[in-house]
Amino acid sequence: MNKYRMFAVIAVLVLASLACQAVTGLGGGGNGNGNDLPPTTSDDSSPTDAPSVSDSGNTNEGESSSDSKFPMTEDAYNVTDAAGTLLYYTKMSGDDVMKFYRDTYTAQGYTERELLTVVSGGVFSMVFDGDPSGKAVVIQSVDMGDGSRTVAIRLEDV
Repeated sequence: MNKYRMFAVIAVLVLASLACQAVTGLGGGGNGNGNDLPPTTSDDSSPTDAPSVSDSGNTNEGESSSDSKFPMTEDAYNVTDAAGTLLYYTKMSGDDVMKFYRDTYTAQGYTERELLTVVSGGVFSMVFDGDPSGKAVVIQSVDMGDGSRTVAIRLEDV
């Protein structure tokens, strides 16, 4: 039954993601103006396999911002923070996003519930314990098929 619940949650996440794109007009419509892509930099001083945490309270060149305390990848864009859930897009691979959150939360003393980590067909879900609220940090991500992926993070009683 938990397997079906997870797929239902992922389906809702995908639908919410698509709805956000439709409402904001930032879908991958291929209009060529590049406004829906994160800014690129030519600075090669930071390694590509070690993404850094973005301070979600800051904005960079028109990027969306959030007051959330959840860490985001440095290239986060189309950030939405509502009802205790942080949702954003990234151009990073699923493996890189998972590594980012494992490294970030492990360094903060959190423990991954490996039994609840699921990776399948461009979708992943991870759970970390250790938040001061007593709730688990749930991270889910869906590959959008256009070189981007959504990342959703929230606190939940698991």
